[in-house]
Amino acid sequence: MIEIDALTKVYGSAQVRAVDEVSLHIPAGSVVGFLGPNGAGKTTTIKMTAGLLAPTAGRVRLGGVDVVRQRSAAMAQFGAVLEGSRNVYWSLSAWQNLMYFGRLKGLRKAQVGERAEELLTGLGLWERRDDKVGDFSRGMQQKVAIAVALVADPPIVLLDEPTLGLDVEATRTVKDWIAELARDRGTTILLTTHQLDVVQELCDRVAVIRQGRLVADLPTRELLAGFRERDRYDIRIEGTAPAGFDASTHEGVTTIRVRVSDPGEVYDVVERLRAQGAVLESLAQVQPDLEDVFLALVNGTSHA
Repeated sequence: MIEIDALTKVYGSAQVRAVDEVSLHIPAGSVVGFLGPNGAGKTTTIKMTAGLLAPTAGRVRLGGVDVVRQRSAAMAQFGAVLEGSRNVYWSLSAWQNLMYFGRLKGLRKAQVGERAEELLTGLGLWERRDDKVGDFSRGMQQKVAIAVALVADPPIVLLDEPTLGLDVEATRTVKDWIAELARDRGTTILLTTHQLDVVQELCDRVAVIRQGRLVADLPTRELLAGFRERDRYDIRIEGTAPAGFDASTHEGVTTIRVRVSDPGEVYDVVERLRAQGAVLESLAQVQPDLEDVFLALVNGTSHA
């Protein structure tokens, strides 16, 4: 559904390669997290994918439509939330924004009105629908931007920091919508965010960009599995740890993290604990989270 082939963007006489031959192929109904540190090329890639920035080289097709050569047809394929709520008009009300963009996407007035009411109600903005977006808080503006992206129920949604400025409740609503769009409507979603827990929860696949180039593009589970700490274990015991063990305690349960050169050595540690009266609750190999993996990749310490 999203085909990005050898996409490249070079700036200025210094020939700075902000994006360097990035290729991503995303099938219909997938949710893909597109991650990278600030300045890595994420937003530049999203802008080229949305047709807002011309690539120096490479090609983007959305639903089989070339974004550069068939711009008008490509625009009908997607909705987008751009960082900083830049896909809405601040001088218009929330309702006027949705009516304008819905009609621009080819919906009938009655269709837009029904969809706009559903979206604004779901985001808690119905009572403020006639207020100018420019008078809203940052989080409320972001909600309007999300509603605009979804008003025409597009087959592709590009989300650049969609939960920026949102409170916990609104963030949960957006996460639920992303999951529902992919699961129930088959929407294809490309998501950039610094909230890695959101990516780990929602994304089927994760791509990581560093200095303009992709350094990873794998199913989320496979990416995490490649960074499993095979030499570290967490041992949970009741109460406090005996002397000589490095441990942390939370709500009466103590976790002792040990590093071993051979998996069999962990049983020796367990026996030492039992000999000192510790009551074992669980033993598990340390599982990395996406933050661990991301930091390893962007710092160049990948071992996946």
